[in-house]
Amino acid sequence: MKLNYNAIGTRSNVKIIDSSENKSCHIDILEYHGLNGITNSIMAERLYYMKQQNISAKQIVIYLENDIIKTEPGALSYMQGNLEMVSGVNAGNLIGKMFSSKMTGENVAQPEYKGTGMIVLEPSFKHFVVIDLQSGEDVIVDKGMMYACQGSVVTKPVMQKSISSAVAGGEGLFQILIKGPGLVVLELPVPMEEVDIIDMHNDTLKVDGNFALLRSASMGFTVERSAKSLIGSSVSGEGLVNVYRGTGQVWLAPTIKVYETLGLSNMPSTSNK
Repeated sequence: MKLNYNAIGTRSNVKIIDSSENKSCHIDILEYHGLNGITNSIMAERLYYMKQQNISAKQIVIYLENDIIKTEPGALSYMQGNLEMVSGVNAGNLIGKMFSSKMTGENVAQPEYKGTGMIVLEPSFKHFVVIDLQSGEDVIVDKGMMYACQGSVVTKPVMQKSISSAVAGGEGLFQILIKGPGLVVLELPVPMEEVDIIDMHNDTLKVDGNFALLRSASMGFTVERSAKSLIGSSVSGEGLVNVYRGTGQVWLAPTIKVYETLGLSNMPSTSNK
């Protein structure tokens, strides 16, 4: 079966805003220019103001060539080709999955689609990015960010090294470790253009708040006072800061605080995901 990588992206009302591929998997993120199926004035008013604020529907399209893709439950819209869906959980690790899902908020079963063909996921107003992890490249993300990944990618919950760091840092007791190689689709709380990617080389990064979305797994994470003394921290007004040390990347989304100030209930902070 010959795959047409532009089968969906050539429609007049969509454009491809991000794309990534390897030998057996190709992933596109589509963005809708507009939604032309308006049938009443209330819908028209809502879509008008959404368009004014650059809120657009997006969609993930995945092309497989004898490979596997894992997605969040309920994400599938339709699929074409020689593909079959299987459960992502086997009996041997079901108990462990059930326990970790209670702690992390992740789903027990992650559907897997294997074979050759095209998989189209549900349209959404969420923000997405595709990352290409190499062999031996591991990252840690906030729970709820994992949306889809190639079959070669391994995901598992990881516990913070100390309870105090989890509570005081606002990152939660568990986060999700993603191990390459393979393509990964992440769901972000903000668009990628509002994410600062900090490259570190045996360096230290101190963040006043829990708006770090992703970090290299090799990085150390602690919560510390912003000044050497308790009095100094009190005077500075900063108190505790999240500290990242080592070599790798940290993704920061400072505008999360702005959205929280605006009180938008549909823009959750990373601590509520």
